[in-house]
Amino acid sequence: MLTVENLRLSYDDFTLDADFTISTGRKVAILGPSGAGKSTLLSALAGFETPDEGSILWQGRDVGPLAPGARPISMIFQDNNLFPHLTAAQNIGLGLSPSLRLTKDETGRVDDAMERVGLSGLGDRKPGAMSGGQMARVALARALLRDQPLLLLDEPFGALGPALRADMLDLVANLAESTDATLLMVSHEPADARRIADEVMLVVEGRVDASVPTEEIFANPPEALRDYLGI
Repeated sequence: MLTVENLRLSYDDFTLDADFTISTGRKVAILGPSGAGKSTLLSALAGFETPDEGSILWQGRDVGPLAPGARPISMIFQDNNLFPHLTAAQNIGLGLSPSLRLTKDETGRVDDAMERVGLSGLGDRKPGAMSGGQMARVALARALLRDQPLLLLDEPFGALGPALRADMLDLVANLAESTDATLLMVSHEPADARRIADEVMLVVEGRVDASVPTEEIFANPPEALRDYLGI
């Protein structure tokens, strides 16, 4: 279970407040207007932003004092965060070892991860020779190899066309379910939430609302969601 208690993060004229709980294994879409604090929330959970107060607990353990790399979290960013001078296989291998000194078994795990995300035979390609969808799959395979129970997605599929975006969302959902990962996904597209999310969490003007079952929130949208959807 992910528990965020009385979290507050502020800088300049912006303040983010969050207090919520997400059950293990749930897929949660985080919706809200640009600048509302969605990406800031993920950055705080991952350890890239330091809250002024409050706690972040995973299975009852406070992960706030831990460095980003020591938290039980894998995060995929908007730009996929790939190294252009490394091959696809090397970028994926970073999920196992920053030094890329991989054992035979670890190299096999890289190959298996590539196969799971549909990248078989593309291990020698560098990001510049790959499509947007292929690069997103590289980032996803790397996260898969990190084998962490919390998976955070910050709009990594925003630049993809509708059909490919749908394919990637389905792939993420299947991988999350097969690994029992808890998924938090920032999106600007309500259709993304409808497609794979169990719950929806709204972030509006720095306020993070508790999550609501997806069908329920779209059947009876609160005022903040109605304003966001323009209905």
